[in-house]
Amino acid sequence: MKIYLDISCFNRPFDDQKQLRIQLETEAKLNIQQRILQKEIDLTWSYILDFENEANPFEQRRLAIRGWKNHASADTDETKEIVKIAEKFYPMGIKSKDSIHLACAISMQCEYLLTTDDELIKKASGIREIKVSDPISFIKEVTK
Repeated sequence: MKIYLDISCFNRPFDDQKQLRIQLETEAKLNIQQRILQKEIDLTWSYILDFENEANPFEQRRLAIRGWKNHASADTDETKEIVKIAEKFYPMGIKSKDSIHLACAISMQCEYLLTTDDELIKKASGIREIKVSDPISFIKEVTK
């Protein structure tokens, strides 16, 4: 199974853990990381992840997230195909960077894009090429 994690998902363990939802999403994300390390799940990576991560002002977080690129089974740069795919998501109200994440994941034939962004999950619910989910729902679904 190939998955794609957006930058919000990668950042979740660094968020303030006082809220139960954030704690649960962090635990789910850490479980997903373990599955990646154990080669049960294939992680994919993209140029937009690099771009967003390099904008992170916190060096420790930036370095920790960057290290996950080494565990990716696939990595993509910008292509005309990715731009074309991303453009079809703009009319759905999906933000530019989120559209690019989606397009990258679809171009790499991922089954899931994982995010902690509720707005993205809601707006992407009609996309047929990929399932957009949060880490908790993903864990519940794949560990049935």
